[in-house]
Amino acid sequence: MTICRTIQIGEKPLKAKNKHIGNVHNPIVKKVIRNLIDTMYDAQLIGIAAPQIGENYHIFITEPRETDTRSKDQSDILRIYINPKIVAYSKKQVTIWEGCGSLADGAIFGPIKRPAQVTVEAFDEQGRRFRFTADGILGRVIQHEVDHLHGVEFIEKIEDNKRLVSADVFVKTILHTPQHKKASEITVKKLEQL
Repeated sequence: MTICRTIQIGEKPLKAKNKHIGNVHNPIVKKVIRNLIDTMYDAQLIGIAAPQIGENYHIFITEPRETDTRSKDQSDILRIYINPKIVAYSKKQVTIWEGCGSLADGAIFGPIKRPAQVTVEAFDEQGRRFRFTADGILGRVIQHEVDHLHGVEFIEKIEDNKRLVSADVFVKTILHTPQHKKASEITVKKLEQL
């Protein structure tokens, strides 16, 4: 088990160019994936990209897990995305409050408007190409992590910086509101092998 320090905003790896993966079976790729998983679980995140652990590769993972505030039907399995590319966005957009392990270790949240649904194509850890469509918090975390692979931090997309809040305020006043729950609801999880 290797838990990496989450790289924080302003550190060079978050803005560095990320490398395309030529061979998913390369031991370096396997190590990066293992470190991403261990670090995501330790930091209690629902997604993390390789630059966030100081590894500049086109890899990210997602896993919105079942919690006291997220039911089983609103969770998802661990997914690995290698060389991901978003190939479709919905026209409909929604605002969801986002946080990030790379900004004050996840202690700050802000409202961001993004497409409600997204389709990504990538390779899994076995080298199988897939297309995955998701909405709600899962579609959101995919977009957030793809941004990391392009050197974009979520605070660059905040609608109104005056609405930034601490994690405590987010949990107490926003997380359980009907608007946030509806925008975060996962209604689409469609996987296709290519």
